[in-house]
Amino acid sequence: MERLLRIGEERGFPGMIGSIDCMHWEWKNCPHAWKGQYQGREGVATLKLEAVADRDLWIWHLFFGMPGSCNDINVLHRSPVFEDVLEGRTPPVNFVVNGHHYTNGYYLTDGIYPRWASFVKSITSPQTHKDRLFAKHQEAARKDVECAFGVLQARFAIIKKSSLAWDTDILHNIMLACIIIHNMIVEDERETYQNNVNTNEVMNAGGNANEDTTEYRNDRIVDIGLYLSRRTEVEDQQTHLQLKNDLVEHIWNKFGNNENLGN
Repeated sequence: MERLLRIGEERGFPGMIGSIDCMHWEWKNCPHAWKGQYQGREGVATLKLEAVADRDLWIWHLFFGMPGSCNDINVLHRSPVFEDVLEGRTPPVNFVVNGHHYTNGYYLTDGIYPRWASFVKSITSPQTHKDRLFAKHQEAARKDVECAFGVLQARFAIIKKSSLAWDTDILHNIMLACIIIHNMIVEDERETYQNNVNTNEVMNAGGNANEDTTEYRNDRIVDIGLYLSRRTEVEDQQTHLQLKNDLVEHIWNKFGNNENLGN
C-alpha cells in the first residue's frame, strides 16, 4: 500500500492506489442455453474480467466470471474489490490534497463508474486549462489497467483467442494462472519494485520486502454498524466531488507551469 501511494503521489494523484476497468474474453464453447445470458455487445458470448493494475502493470485485484451482458457497474456490485475496506482489514490511508484531509484511497476510472468517493473520473469536454490538464493526467494514468490487459493478451495466446473450454471453473483457473505468471514476470523484470521499496524499513518492522504482513481472519466477523458506515464513506458523492476538485487544483499547482495546453 505504501508503494502504491508513493507512486500515486509522484504522478500527481495522492491517495491513488491503481486504476480499475473490465475486459471481455470471448467464450466460443458457451452452452447454447446460456448464450443469451453471456452475449455481450459484440453479439458473442463473453466472460468479464475486472482488474486493478498499477504503473508497472502489476495486477493486484481480479474478479472473473461475470456474463458479458453485464456492464462494468453490474460487475462492480458483485465484485469483492471493496471487501477488505468494508470489513476493516486494509492498512490505514491518510493523505492531504489542496488542504483537505482524506482517509480512503481511490481508483482512477472511466466515465461509466459511479460518482463514489473511491473513484476519480476524468472531465468530459474540459473547457479550462486546469480541467484539460487534469483530464490529460487522469486519462494517462488510468490507461495502466488497459495496458495491463493488452500485455496479458499479447503474452498469453490462450487469453487473446476465444476460450474453448466448456466449464467456467476451468476458464477461471486459466485466467488466474495467466495473471499469476504475468505478475511474476513483472516482478522479475521491473526494477521499480526494488527501487520503490525501502528494504531496511520493512526489515525493521519484522518482515522482509516480499512478505505480505496483512493479517486475514477466517471468521470474517465484522460489526454491521461499522460495515455500513464504511460503505457510506466509499460511496459518498459529496466526497467524490470535493476530491476531484482538489485534485484539479493539486495537478495544476504541480504541473501547470510545465505544460503547454494551447488555447
